[in-house]
Amino acid sequence: MKRFSALLITSTALATPALAENLSVVGSWSGLPLHKEYEAPFWSKTLPEASGGKITVELTTHNQMSLGLGDIYPLLGQGVYDVAMTVADYAVADAPELEGLDVPLLALTADDARAMVDAARPMVADIYRDRFNAQVLAIAPYPPQVVFCNHDISSLDDLKGLKVRASGRMTAKLLDALGAEGVNVSFSEVPGALQNGVVDCAVTGAGSGYSAGWWEVSTHLLPIPLGGWDSVVTAMNMDKWNSLGTDMQGTISAQIKAGFEDPAWASAQDALVNDIACLTGNGDCPAGEARTMTLVEVSDADFDRARNILTGEVLPEWAERAGGDWAQRWNDSVGKVVGVTIN
Repeated sequence: MKRFSALLITSTALATPALAENLSVVGSWSGLPLHKEYEAPFWSKTLPEASGGKITVELTTHNQMSLGLGDIYPLLGQGVYDVAMTVADYAVADAPELEGLDVPLLALTADDARAMVDAARPMVADIYRDRFNAQVLAIAPYPPQVVFCNHDISSLDDLKGLKVRASGRMTAKLLDALGAEGVNVSFSEVPGALQNGVVDCAVTGAGSGYSAGWWEVSTHLLPIPLGGWDSVVTAMNMDKWNSLGTDMQGTISAQIKAGFEDPAWASAQDALVNDIACLTGNGDCPAGEARTMTLVEVSDADFDRARNILTGEVLPEWAERAGGDWAQRWNDSVGKVVGVTIN
């Protein structure tokens, strides 16, 4: 009888399918193209289908949850949810060394930006493991962070004395060095701040500004990448990651690269051209109705001045703030790719 009972238990176990692994996922800004075109389809459809139903996903976004931007990764590390993705710059208060991932003005094409990200990835993985108890799964770009102004400007020099919303701390330092006043305003509050004169200009991705209607409250567009590429890091709680089998870890890693990260990078360069066309009417706008912002040409002198300030002042200041061996690690990885050394 005991042998029969044991056989019955074993047979029942074999006949019962394993429970699916359910992941609670918090995406980036719900209204922006990165989430709508890449994040949401990947987590809602691509990964569950590729896993053969072994992975299910409950997806929301940090703005839908009204999360504080600086709280997203600390809460991930505590296991409040399993996966989170947002702009790395939102986490630099807890991890100043992370600023070295997304340095302004060093990458002018999507290929260059991805080379920087690939070089920085081992550093980023260590930062997320040590600071946020998290496993990095992917790093994807917003388009280059350019300057929207509700103010008449004709060159970079015209930012002097203006209040400019920065997209990250290193960008704020760069703006201060250029003679502007870097101001901290959250993305969702920028339209009102521009309209009411709280800021004169604001830095964000051209596509993000188009989608969020910044063209309604700004008149001039300066397409110099003062905010870098605003890298968005996707990470999983480390305890959750370690609880998964190697096969499931492999599935997630392979699928997120092929189904999310690679397509997001592939579209990044064309996105900038198209987004500028959508904002200014200079060219065809595949996203909808073209707007009429004034496009301000970036001169070689403007670019060289900003780049010299970056390498001579901003990066050394970051190296001091980050401390430890981060400057040397950056020089040996990202610095080699872009031809810049922090002294």
